[in-house]
Amino acid sequence: MSPARRDSRAARPPHPVRPAPPRAALAEPARPRDWVLILDFGSQTTQLIARRVREAGVYSEIRPHTLAASELRRLAPRALILSGSPSSAYRPGAFRVDPGIFAAGLPLLGICYGMQATMQQLGGRLARAARAEYGTVTYCVDRPSELTRGLARRFRAWMSHGDEVAELPPGFLATGHTANCAVASARHGERPWHFVQFHPEVVHTVGGAALLANFLFRVARLKPSWSMGDFLEREAAAVRRAVGKRRVLCGLSGGVDSSVVAALIHRAIGRRLTCLFVDHGLLREGESDQVMASLAGRLGVEVVRVDARRRFLRALAGVSDPERKRKIIGREFIRVFEAEARRLGKVDFLAQGTLYPDVIESASGGHGAQVIKSHHNVGGLPARMRLRLVEPLRLLFKDEVRALGRKLGLPRSLVGRHPFPGPGLAVRILGAVTEEDLAVLRRADAIFLEELRRARQYDRVWQAFAVLLPVRTVGVKGDERSYERVVALRAVTSQDGMTADWARLPAGLLVRAASRIANEVGGVNRVVYDVSSKPPATIEWE
Repeated sequence: MSPARRDSRAARPPHPVRPAPPRAALAEPARPRDWVLILDFGSQTTQLIARRVREAGVYSEIRPHTLAASELRRLAPRALILSGSPSSAYRPGAFRVDPGIFAAGLPLLGICYGMQATMQQLGGRLARAARAEYGTVTYCVDRPSELTRGLARRFRAWMSHGDEVAELPPGFLATGHTANCAVASARHGERPWHFVQFHPEVVHTVGGAALLANFLFRVARLKPSWSMGDFLEREAAAVRRAVGKRRVLCGLSGGVDSSVVAALIHRAIGRRLTCLFVDHGLLREGESDQVMASLAGRLGVEVVRVDARRRFLRALAGVSDPERKRKIIGREFIRVFEAEARRLGKVDFLAQGTLYPDVIESASGGHGAQVIKSHHNVGGLPARMRLRLVEPLRLLFKDEVRALGRKLGLPRSLVGRHPFPGPGLAVRILGAVTEEDLAVLRRADAIFLEELRRARQYDRVWQAFAVLLPVRTVGVKGDERSYERVVALRAVTSQDGMTADWARLPAGLLVRAASRIANEVGGVNRVVYDVSSKPPATIEWE
């Protein structure tokens, strides 16, 4: 029987979930032969390095700087990159790498702290810089090399350091300088080891992507072998091997990650996947139907939709504190999910949309953490249900997930959707959540997004949404006094959500959105626009 759209009432009779063996993620990833290992010293831009390498067509992974040389040999990367760090490399207890890492002789690129730590560890000397460098500076190439092939002899580079290399170790040559840094880059005289004090991974470094490409293809002599098509085939095969003939349950949230997971696993095992979509009533306008149409209708994935809207509203009644809202929503989701999972019968695996940033951040940014948590559980479900985890996106960044979704045939409207908080609209209503306020916010939010798309601005911002404020203001409607609610509009630009700036949207767009909201949404007479950046503010209001 072909997969079909169903609701919870059509589920099978109650049947307890059979206890499974201890939780287990998919086996070691099937990496391409040519790939890069990045050792993390805790830099804010380590993930950006990995993304830039992947954008060049080469697979990369991040591991803590504490990685043992024996583990390096087992992983067998073809090249290494050492990241930056907020720490100082010459102070007692400074981060180091296993000396056996250098003995491996792999092509090596050290960035900022990665350069300083290597110089110190191999016999050079560091010192406090006479003048620290933060922001863009002019970098000058003194000794051209394969690393700078095709780059200008002088270019703008992004610096962020207060220490510098005062003396190079034996066998190393200085290759570039800035006005305040005599050794802004260096290389080994014989080995394929290159070091830069600046950050080529950030967009502020002119030619940074070309420099990284030179390291990958000229210095390390790697071949590009990373694409979403290759990943899709490898990961689908890995899912089939791990799951065998057993069943997988996937929790759908309506977001990009869980939808892509569902489509990928369905590609791998077909009808042995069942998706459970808990509609908690806190989604955007039309979102529940859109998810069902995209997955159940267009891709033929079996989706069980559970209408739990009244349950969640009852649980949230009178609750204003955002943390309490989050905890209540998480608790109720678990209870509904478990109850419906038992109705579905025997299930062995739980699929979820853990992404690579989740995995990396679980290791505390590389600061001495030795274990990368591969089970980034959502709401504690796997621990309570004793299901084995399937996490096929655990090695992907958000932009790669979107590319994979397009490869799987998901519609652009779903793949390109802005990030949406787990608690949904509950944390965009400042104050207690009511059915009436949800209706007001949904309509205001939908109008804002409609105007963004009409002005072709939706894909130019990272995230945009409306917030319903717990205040009323005096206004005039139809020559009569009104005393109604305020809606705040928020739109930000960002690369990864870690930092963000408010979007400079066209004034005409804001005028149209504000006018429509005030005229079409009952109970609203004022619209404001949030011009706060992150930091100091966060993207969401709660």
